[in-house]
Amino acid sequence: MKKNKAQSNITTLEEHLEEQYGPIGSAKSDEFQRGYEAFKMGVMLKEARIKQGLTQEQVAAKIGVNKSAISKVENDIKDVRLSTLHRIIEALGGRINFYFPAA
Repeated sequence: MKKNKAQSNITTLEEHLEEQYGPIGSAKSDEFQRGYEAFKMGVMLKEARIKQGLTQEQVAAKIGVNKSAISKVENDIKDVRLSTLHRIIEALGGRINFYFPAA
């Protein structure tokens, strides 16, 4: 499909990411992707908590941590242990599924 003159000035998200972080599979691109996934997880947890009408304090009390721990996970401020993440997700009524592609 040919791009018209106006479309030729438009950069796709994929093109922008490759320009900023290198091709998919490069170290810089992989680092960006890991950071994005952590950010996305925090947003998903926050949305689930809000949807259920829970405060950070309430979720923290359910799993035995302080409110700041929940805030840090939701705002991607620190790495979270898998066991803590599992407890947060269970407190929100969810579960973790893992997928490992066949070798």
